[in-house]
Amino acid sequence: MNKYSQGFEADTGKILNIVINSLYSDRDIFLRELLSNASDAIHKRKFLGQTNPAILNKSDDTIEIVIDKKQKTIEITDTGIGLAEAELAETLGTIAKSGTSSFLEELSGSDNNKDAEKTLIGQFGVGFYSAFMVSEKVVVASTKAGTSKAFIWESDGQNGFDISESDQSRNVGTSIKLFLRKDSKEYLDLAKLRTLVKKYSDHITVPITIKDNESEAEQANSAQALWTRSTSSITNEEYTEFFKSNFGAFDDPYLKIHNKTEGAIDFTNLLFIPKTAPFDLFEPERKTRLSLYINRVFISKDIDGLIPTWLRFVQGILDTTSLDLNVSRELVQNSPVLRKISKSITKKVLSELKKKLKKDPKEYDAFWSQFGKVIKEGLYEDLENRDKIIEIIRVFSNKQNDNITIQEYLENMAEGQDSIYYLTADTLKQALSSPHLEGFKSKDIDVLLMTDPIDAFWMSQMAQFNDKKFVSISRDTYDLSEVGSKETKKPKKSKAAKGTIELIKSHIEDLVADVVESTSLVDSPVRLVASEGGLDFNLERILKAQNSEYEGTKKVLEINTSHELIKKLPKKSIEIQKALSRVLFEQARILDGEMPSDAQKFSEDLITVSLND
Repeated sequence: MNKYSQGFEADTGKILNIVINSLYSDRDIFLRELLSNASDAIHKRKFLGQTNPAILNKSDDTIEIVIDKKQKTIEITDTGIGLAEAELAETLGTIAKSGTSSFLEELSGSDNNKDAEKTLIGQFGVGFYSAFMVSEKVVVASTKAGTSKAFIWESDGQNGFDISESDQSRNVGTSIKLFLRKDSKEYLDLAKLRTLVKKYSDHITVPITIKDNESEAEQANSAQALWTRSTSSITNEEYTEFFKSNFGAFDDPYLKIHNKTEGAIDFTNLLFIPKTAPFDLFEPERKTRLSLYINRVFISKDIDGLIPTWLRFVQGILDTTSLDLNVSRELVQNSPVLRKISKSITKKVLSELKKKLKKDPKEYDAFWSQFGKVIKEGLYEDLENRDKIIEIIRVFSNKQNDNITIQEYLENMAEGQDSIYYLTADTLKQALSSPHLEGFKSKDIDVLLMTDPIDAFWMSQMAQFNDKKFVSISRDTYDLSEVGSKETKKPKKSKAAKGTIELIKSHIEDLVADVVESTSLVDSPVRLVASEGGLDFNLERILKAQNSEYEGTKKVLEINTSHELIKKLPKKSIEIQKALSRVLFEQARILDGEMPSDAQKFSEDLITVSLND
């Protein structure tokens, strides 16, 4: 048996040390890398066999994992193309000398190249060396297809390598035996390896079997990638089963999106939108839920930029060959390709949700109740898609007493109306009882009631829709005299009313920015509105909650001079006038979801008014 030793190429030992100790963040991925290499080797044999049938495998292709607990080894064997003596030295003795990359170069310009790129996984030639993260020694035995000689490559990852001709005949293919380090004995556990195969390599199309000293070989992967099949060949039951088994769901998905994009960028996505929101949907990290695969090999489920954070409820698979990975395959390099894929996915999701809304609004409302708050984050932070997002949002209509779209609101606007009126509140109950609505109800003008905290933010960013201005009925100025029913006339100001307003103002001038006569109140005596340049009430409350030092701005108190209580106020004693003026102010605050500005004083004023009524 001939044998020769060779040191690693200049500085390769240092580089190898970096690869082993620094390149990968998780030791578990050594199995992913070795199984990906095995899969590549099998597919290479198939590709080359198209022009040279003699090298084809006459039996079924397999990848076998054998655990030997006594020897403390893991052996991975494939039925791939194999490596000749020179290839062992060149491929395994030179870091970043990727066999797959070389193979693709050889195929360059051929008809097979495009298919090969879609099938082969390895690109950098460093995945093999991840074996040394868990091994003190690695032995590779390989027989190249079309030859009869087998060669053995052996290394400790530090002092170069030995290559010798095997004195035993071996089947075509390659076996890699890992002699595990003392701190890596956990990988002798059959259950752990099964879990890792399932996690990283479940969808590799070659069956992967696994066994140890005490058990028979069992297939550990599904050996199929559902998303690679044509949509016409997949039943709804298969989609549902995939969704449940891969994403821990218990019910059918609300929506599935399965499509393949080819061209300058190749990718396939299989996306699901669940019916029920996950418990961690509003975690501060706002992590997205798409899993990235490269040629059916799992890479990561936490890729920034793969999908917008406001679509983090979307679950599924993205499989591509077009993304540039860093050398460890653990991170996706920020690239125009990633942004294009993200845009394409986002556009498709929005399109499909719009179809669902049009087809069955009531079913869509059930979905909206689970994920509407998240989608509206996009209105605030995704300028590019804002016009598309607003088309699919649902908002409660005071007039319809139901959820509607903004477009439906426009289609049912009152005569003379040129603005979209809305009111933000903490709860729907609070909004429905708000005095801000009285003038609109009297003229049969619809108001959109918005009760999610995010509403205050996105409304501050979105001035109009379809050339119709958004108007907050608690913040903005407006005139309803020419809108809707003309039966109600604008009340004329009287000297008595003016005197009452000045009287109330004198008693609470330290609490408000101003006191004015209302043109919209019908049944309530008072309401608070924002002063000029003031913020939406809900937005101001949120800012106060985030910053205890933020005091907000003083409001304007509007007075319904036709209300009997207001008419009687000037006839009361000075003491009662002061108390009642403050009670009216605090009442307006409470109706807007605020606490009294001074709870003790409010209580005292109520007693004073009650005792002297």
